[in-house]
Amino acid sequence: MTLSIEDHGKLDEFWAYCVKNQYFNIGYPESADFDYTILERFLRFSLNNCGDWSEYCNYLLNSFSFEKEVMEYFANLFAIPFEESWGYVTNGGTEGNMFGCYLAREIFPEGTLYFSGDTHYSVSKIARLLRMKAKAIKSKPDGEIDYDNLISSISLDGEKNPIIFANIGTTLKGAVDDISIIQERLSQAGIERDNYYIHADAALSGMILPFTDNPQPFSFADGVDSISVSGHKMIGSPIPCGVVVAKQRHVSLITSRVDYILADDKTISGSRNGHTPLMMWTAMRSHSFSDWRNRITRCLDLAQHAVDCFRQKGINAWRHRNSITVVFPKPSDALCKKHCLAASGDIAHLITTGHHHDTHKIDTLISDIVAEICHHQTSDVQDKIESTSNHSWAGTAF
Repeated sequence: MTLSIEDHGKLDEFWAYCVKNQYFNIGYPESADFDYTILERFLRFSLNNCGDWSEYCNYLLNSFSFEKEVMEYFANLFAIPFEESWGYVTNGGTEGNMFGCYLAREIFPEGTLYFSGDTHYSVSKIARLLRMKAKAIKSKPDGEIDYDNLISSISLDGEKNPIIFANIGTTLKGAVDDISIIQERLSQAGIERDNYYIHADAALSGMILPFTDNPQPFSFADGVDSISVSGHKMIGSPIPCGVVVAKQRHVSLITSRVDYILADDKTISGSRNGHTPLMMWTAMRSHSFSDWRNRITRCLDLAQHAVDCFRQKGINAWRHRNSITVVFPKPSDALCKKHCLAASGDIAHLITTGHHHDTHKIDTLISDIVAEICHHQTSDVQDKIESTSNHSWAGTAF
């Protein structure tokens, strides 16, 4: 493989750009403090994890043995016996969420998918692709699902088999839909446990809550039927990926035999990246439970530092319990662009992921916002002075 000098220059230029911006983000949940150089030698191989990692596959260059250990780790983390679970390393949170919804649809073909207005945008796309009946439910101001509206909607629809898409940390506000309350309200409505399905979208918080002292309900022990978590967020990965875990008895409904590879397929994507399971395996094997716990504690402490500093400056910032997402009033578009903030409507957020080892980016952002507010206040005062002055001259006779 030979590239021209000009093309080499383009790659060098892009390398410099990546190095400069490696730790750019404070508005998005990706962690950039990973090191998978030990795996670079495997990039010469076309690793394809097509099929079920628990079975033989005729495509020999796969990382099934590593993927199995990854899935065993997450089954334990999400409180389900490994032998009663099945899942795989996905291309990201959307695929994991689609897998959970796919299982639910196969169990309840006529069931309606219920999700809050703060749910990730991909859920509407998933519902269309799977041709599922779907309904958006109101959210509370803090981003949590409105349980009264959920139950009244299910009742008005006459839905006997609701499929609940529960957020374990919403995209913008970090809100957690309470699995216990949802189940309690469904029971009160006369819907028995075997007649509904709960999928948990834990893209970010799935690697936060297991390492906190008092987590909100999120696991199989708490009542979920499937759960999806991102690999490139709290864990960190150069390639977007994720993990989805479900109950084995549900997965058996979608299993199909593929003679071309002499294996069963239970996945959404078929051919799958064989490198990302290696990355997730390396991350799991190189970090102890205490390591993850310390990492999460540091991120949570930084988030609270941001809230405290905002409030000391008179700016109304807040976060949910066990959340590294800090919500505050949206600054100007110029500041949002400068700090790569994610914003929607009149609010923005910052997220204290793993590569934020100190308060520098947070403090700089807050200083810029305070300076902008002061500038606007000064401008408003000046405008009032000029308005008053102009009014005074207009009423003076010569």
